[in-house]
Amino acid sequence: MLSYRSSGILLPVFSLPGPYGIGTLGAGARRFVDFLSDAGQHYWQILPLVPPGGGDSPYMSPSSFAGNPLLLDLDALAEEELLTPEELESAKWPDPDRVDYTWLHKTRPALLRKAWERGRDKYAKELEQFLADEALWLPDFAFFLALRDHFGGAKLESWPHAVRTRQSEALSPLREELADEIEYHAFLQLLFFRQWEALKKYANDHGVRIIGDLPIYVSPDSAEVWGEPGLFQVDEDYRPSAVAGVPPDAFSADGQLWGNPLYDWERHRETGFAWWKRRAAHMARLYDMVRIDHFRAFHTYWNIPLTAESAKEGHWEPGPGMELLRALETVPGLELIAEDLGDLDADARAFIAESGLPGMKILVYAFDPAGESAYLPHNCPRNSVVYTGTHDTPTFVQWLFDEATPAEREYAFDYLTLREDEGFGWGGVRGAWAAPSLLAIAPMQDLLCLGADARINAPGTMGPQNWSWRVRQDAFNPDVSSQLRKLTRTYRRCL
Repeated sequence: MLSYRSSGILLPVFSLPGPYGIGTLGAGARRFVDFLSDAGQHYWQILPLVPPGGGDSPYMSPSSFAGNPLLLDLDALAEEELLTPEELESAKWPDPDRVDYTWLHKTRPALLRKAWERGRDKYAKELEQFLADEALWLPDFAFFLALRDHFGGAKLESWPHAVRTRQSEALSPLREELADEIEYHAFLQLLFFRQWEALKKYANDHGVRIIGDLPIYVSPDSAEVWGEPGLFQVDEDYRPSAVAGVPPDAFSADGQLWGNPLYDWERHRETGFAWWKRRAAHMARLYDMVRIDHFRAFHTYWNIPLTAESAKEGHWEPGPGMELLRALETVPGLELIAEDLGDLDADARAFIAESGLPGMKILVYAFDPAGESAYLPHNCPRNSVVYTGTHDTPTFVQWLFDEATPAEREYAFDYLTLREDEGFGWGGVRGAWAAPSLLAIAPMQDLLCLGADARINAPGTMGPQNWSWRVRQDAFNPDVSSQLRKLTRTYRRCL
């Protein structure tokens, strides 16, 4: 757990620079680790590494365990002679600022299949061992993707009933027919985890710990719902009987209707939370710390009827509470951060306090001139993580000039002594770094003083702007790293 003052930067892997249309686990990632080390930072916070789902969101993934093959380092595959120089050229994308998922989904699978054709014999024994090591999730996941491709990309709810409900007489011939496809998807996971483990080692060797992200829910169109439907509130056809979301809040007057299936918490209790412990052990292996998304749902979760037109029609239901947290405490090496944001009542706040986990304090929500916000730096407790903003908020500069009220803007200018010559984003970083919180995190955009074009996600919306922003290579420069290193030393956030 947190024990000393430190700091780090939030940057999704897909936002890293590189020539192949999306950030990867390759040279751009290592260059960013070098930048963090030069800047005196000890944490790199990322978003979920899982394959994206609807709206290209990593929070609506077809798997809670798999890695995203779009993030594979193609140069490393070429070094292993799985791709040719000509194929690398064909994979380049001219826009360095945005991920074009439509183009990636159209072109990248054919490239990765070529890598599979060349690597299937070379890595056959390694793949066999990998499948055995990851037997609790990988065979089902690979079969799920092979079936989805077989059915033309159809969602789980539209599959033939016998396949959707896992009737053996339907699955056995398909498993044989799709054996090559199943191995192909497993092979991509082997490549992904080999590359991720190498990158994590590089980061740790340079004094940088990685904070991962655990989405609270899974997609209705996921290997988990198909493979273990009893863990979810789904009907006999594996369709959700109710869905997840949140009531009206600062992001949306109608609330947010996410559409994820809800957990059958009684069933999880009966199993001793075995699936959650497996998931947590997987996270502990991949990351040095883990942020639990939407942590308040462990206390109470928002239940929305399947027929609801908006999230306003939902209601609160009790979650697993401390029982689940006590089960997770048995997982070796698991360090957690609680995303305790949103509209919390007194009971939910008491639950979060009882958990003992560090919560999150967000600077862009701090400057209500009429009140004493718990997010103001001087009010942040030591056992917390203070952020200038998150992937779901506007950047600090965007908030300051586009979304803050005149009174909020004036208060922020006074409180943080913001100056144009310093850079308004740097003023926000300085305020966070000065807080009592043991850990301070800023999105990379705030170091670069970027505005609305650099926002990662606007909750409750779908569109090409979400999950697509990328940083340019020249942002990892000595001027930025030296300014951040000086600030970090000033506020005693370095070992």
